[in-house]
Amino acid sequence: MGFFTKRHESKQSAPPSAPSTAPQSIEVTLCDGDETLEVVGESHYQEALWSIVGGPTTEHVRLDVIAILLPEPTNAYDANAIAVWVNGLHVGYLSRDNAVLYRPGLLALYQKHGGIPVALNGEIIGGGQRGDGIGYLGVFLRHDPADFGLAAAPTSDGTHVRTGRHEAGASVFELGDLPQDDAGAIKQLRRLLEQEPDPLVRHFAYAELEHRLYHCRDVFTSALDEFDAACQAHDHEMDGFRLALVAQFGGMPLLETYRQMCVRKQKARLWQEVITWADRGVVLYGEDALDPEFVNDLKKRGTHAAEKLNPAPRAPRPVRAVAPRTDPSTEVLECRQCNSTFTRIVTRGRKPTLCPTCRELEETTLPG
Repeated sequence: MGFFTKRHESKQSAPPSAPSTAPQSIEVTLCDGDETLEVVGESHYQEALWSIVGGPTTEHVRLDVIAILLPEPTNAYDANAIAVWVNGLHVGYLSRDNAVLYRPGLLALYQKHGGIPVALNGEIIGGGQRGDGIGYLGVFLRHDPADFGLAAAPTSDGTHVRTGRHEAGASVFELGDLPQDDAGAIKQLRRLLEQEPDPLVRHFAYAELEHRLYHCRDVFTSALDEFDAACQAHDHEMDGFRLALVAQFGGMPLLETYRQMCVRKQKARLWQEVITWADRGVVLYGEDALDPEFVNDLKKRGTHAAEKLNPAPRAPRPVRAVAPRTDPSTEVLECRQCNSTFTRIVTRGRKPTLCPTCRELEETTLPG
């Protein structure tokens, strides 16, 4: 579980609107945890990120950082926006969905600690030589959702569980044995999955493999395809994993695979696939979800996708009533030249003094 340190003196220039104790340092309330909080939009802040890590390099980058979470209530695109700052530089945002979830807890932490900014430990990862140039840098933060008022549901023994990985790690799968670099961890996890029979170990190995591959989405081009394949393989075995998870935790912890795949397919506007992954996750949770929000989140995403796939017909525009046309009024006039009468439709303007015949004769005899 994450915790608050004493106020941590972060030697970085202050972002706008953040209280500072000196021109080149600010005081922050530092939180930590073992769950990842994703940062998005880093592709727009590559210059800032490269500046923080010391400049572009063909070597793979992995740098520990402290990142400040700064609400942006005046953001023109999202009033809930939460910006991420490192060393006084803006490097990205929390995702739109996460901003909605985390903003109330973040504001509460600001108030609790007298307006001192809230910060998380994290890493800047990426770089390395790729076929199309140097890879992008990404930002990955560590946190405990409970610190933001998003506490997971209790298990039968009174402990708290979200994914279950932390509770099960000591007995069935020690994540600390994995290499620190993503590439090495991915290789080791694949080897583990080739030979490990225990369902809990396999479940957490798949979850960590997906986690590492998604981290590498801007590092090598095949990462997302490999992520999708890992999720498919994970899902193929999930019915067996479900039995082991319920036996271990007394219910179903968060299955991040299904939420993340819904997000992936939603971004690609593959609405039917969003529905498929959401429905599959809901079935797996059944009545055993340790937190009803796990199920509600998937149901919400599935409903949204269904609305996109089959939008409700728009109400027809009201038809303006038009008064029926009536026969035009007519009048009888007398020709001043031949004294005959003729009929014409009543119109505005001067009345004609010649009948059509006399008018035609007059026009044909005019000079020129």
